[in-house]
Amino acid sequence: QLQREEEAPMLSSVDSGEEEEEQSEEDSVYDSEDGLQQPYDSEENSEEDDDDDDDDGFEDQGSSDDEEDRLERQKEVDDSDDEVDVSYETVPRRWKSSSSSSSNENKKRQQPGANQSGTNTSSSKTTITPPTESAAKWVHTDDLSSDDEDDGGTGNRIGKVPLHWYEEFDHIGYDSHGNKVMKSASAASGGDRLDQAIAMQDNMAQGKFVVQDMLNDKNVELTPRQLELIRRVQAGAFAHPEHDANPDYVDYFSGVDPEVSGLSKEKYEPKSRFQPSMWERVQVKRMLERLRKGHVSMDYLKGKVHDMRPKDKLMEEDPNKLYTLWKGDEEDELAMRKGPQHIAAPKAPPPGHAESYVPPGEYLPTEQDLKEWEEMEPSDRPHGLLVPKKFPNLRSVGAYEHAVREAFERCLDLYLCPRQLKRRLNIDPESLVPRLPKSTDLKPFPNAKCVEYVTPHDDNDDKPIIRCVAASPNGQYMASGASDGFVRLWEVETGRLLNSWDLSTLVSKLAKEEDEPNTSNGDGEQAKKATPVVSLEWNPNRTHHCLVAAVGKCVIVLATGTAGINDAELTQALLSTAHKGGINVTTPKAQKAVKWIAVKGEGGAEENKGGSAATLSPSKILVGPVCLLKTNAAVSNVRWQAKGDYFVSVCPKAGAAAVLIHQLSRGNSQQPFGKAKGESQLACFHPSKPFLFVASQQHVRVYHLVKQAMVKRLVSGCRWISSLDVHPSGDHLIVGSLDRRMVWFDLDLSATPYKTLKYHERALRSCRFHGRYPLMASASDDGAVHIFHSMVYNDLMRNPLIIPVKILRGHNVDKSTKLGVLSVTFHPTQPWIFTAG
Repeated sequence: QLQREEEAPMLSSVDSGEEEEEQSEEDSVYDSEDGLQQPYDSEENSEEDDDDDDDDGFEDQGSSDDEEDRLERQKEVDDSDDEVDVSYETVPRRWKSSSSSSSNENKKRQQPGANQSGTNTSSSKTTITPPTESAAKWVHTDDLSSDDEDDGGTGNRIGKVPLHWYEEFDHIGYDSHGNKVMKSASAASGGDRLDQAIAMQDNMAQGKFVVQDMLNDKNVELTPRQLELIRRVQAGAFAHPEHDANPDYVDYFSGVDPEVSGLSKEKYEPKSRFQPSMWERVQVKRMLERLRKGHVSMDYLKGKVHDMRPKDKLMEEDPNKLYTLWKGDEEDELAMRKGPQHIAAPKAPPPGHAESYVPPGEYLPTEQDLKEWEEMEPSDRPHGLLVPKKFPNLRSVGAYEHAVREAFERCLDLYLCPRQLKRRLNIDPESLVPRLPKSTDLKPFPNAKCVEYVTPHDDNDDKPIIRCVAASPNGQYMASGASDGFVRLWEVETGRLLNSWDLSTLVSKLAKEEDEPNTSNGDGEQAKKATPVVSLEWNPNRTHHCLVAAVGKCVIVLATGTAGINDAELTQALLSTAHKGGINVTTPKAQKAVKWIAVKGEGGAEENKGGSAATLSPSKILVGPVCLLKTNAAVSNVRWQAKGDYFVSVCPKAGAAAVLIHQLSRGNSQQPFGKAKGESQLACFHPSKPFLFVASQQHVRVYHLVKQAMVKRLVSGCRWISSLDVHPSGDHLIVGSLDRRMVWFDLDLSATPYKTLKYHERALRSCRFHGRYPLMASASDDGAVHIFHSMVYNDLMRNPLIIPVKILRGHNVDKSTKLGVLSVTFHPTQPWIFTAG
């Protein structure tokens, strides 16, 4: 089927016998000889076309007007050829005239008696030919630029400048000549929008389609072809009616037989195999040209002469001219060249004293040395093949007999031995070390021995080893526990011994009372071997003047007697329940794990000196052992809670009852764990929160005592934890181990160590924080105490500053036990430290 009139079909040539038959279906307004639009003959044709459109069901191309109105507008616009010529006067008109059949076809279309039924005979055949050159010219007619439309240059050339900027002026811009483009009076008197709508309806009634050109302020009447292009674009068709969307396929011949397959079948030999080289031909041609002109000679071409300059010019050159053999940039040239990187040969070592013709006497070999060198390989000799000799002067030195051999061996080394380039990093070692403040800027800290507290002992006995040490909260007194079972009270400033209690004898008496059948056999053994005091802690409350000490399987509470009148009453009130024997252990597990025993003496000061029981001093202050807590296994560690009423004891071999919490004011004990998780070694309280830190051999577990749940498990990475302490802020923890490590934990940061310090040479026995100053100390079996500046900031985004500032060496290492410093503690108010060993 052929397209209807709305689709504006392409120009085609139709057979003469079918012109009348195709007239109603192929009426085109662009079929004349000049390619211009021709008016329709009558209304009957239009009506017949409308009927054909309705019957054939052609798709609508987007026409918005009635067919009759559009035809009338086309008749009025295209009434004469002169008007159309004016519209397209810029288009080249040198077109070839179309065939006579097209003119005859136009004449027959104008006849009223033409066949308009649209029926086809059996012998009719429609032949569609490609568009003619005249039709192709129409495509280029529409492609007009803005410059082609404005030949005189009178149009507005303001570009993208907004038009509302010219509302207050009498012009709307400037043309290409710089003249003002005045506002038109017709546009100004156009009226409001209602008047403009009425004017548009009048134009449409007259067959005109007028649009407003805002840039040039004038009305533009669109031509029928422009309307047709707009209609086709709106309908989704190609804009140009002459465009062929489906051209016939043209099969181009490539020159290769498609039936022949295979990559190398019947492959022709390349031309370069049997044709002379063009490059060589050019080179030979150049040489012959230079030879013809006399620029070169045959001797030069044959290589007999290397320079074609005249001999007189060569003789003019100075024969004594010096040239630099080494310019200094040979290495750079070798490094910049292409290919593998050049590696310079290693330089031979410079000659030493042995190569001198007058070597020192110690380099001259003896006869025995010469015999030993002869039996050795040359590579094993101290100077290789060279034998140092002494000559009276330089003239007496002959040729070196092994010079050729050594040169040959060096050539072999350079040839056979592979070399590898090693880049040296020019880095200042000091830049790799972090910049730390000077130790003098971090004062105060302990830096010298001030007072030595000498423990009294019998001349026949060995000097006791101080196992533990503790300072009073006010810093006036200090207590020490020794291997002989004595707890001694010292005055800090003077070093005077104030009091001493034999806790080993007290524990042995208690053991004899409980085990009477074996008293006869055990008296001698107990007398020979005393039970040491392994742990000692002073009550942190300033108003409570008492101590707890771990001796064997017992924890002993002692009243120090250092309190004033006001503090003595508070101390006696705290110890009254335990001193009178009112024990309130209620839980069955705790009753099996611990037993409270009140220590009551019979005499006065004499029994007090022996350490048997607590007595009242002349000022009626309680002094000495108050009560004894007997456990099922040996106690290794005791620590107070910050308020001074609770303390914890650790018995590593007691299983589930290894950790016990005791309340001194009520005489009560608790067993917090029903199941043992490893062998507990140490325990301590959080300074401000209800947390309990329990250390096993390799881990530290943090428990919430109120919630009765484990909060965190800290992985220390140590083999055997030996000491534990919490920072006064409660957010940091240090752990010492027997494998020489001190581990710092940031409890808010991670469960792994923030920093691991390994400064000691032997096992680490104790580590402590200072309560007021940013100080930290660690003691080891190597006899040294390391002092660290440990500043903890309130800013959580800032890491703690840990700097070693001093090493104190005041203790000797015991040769038999190989023990050094066993315990350290800081003065509560001064930057002083107490060490025991």
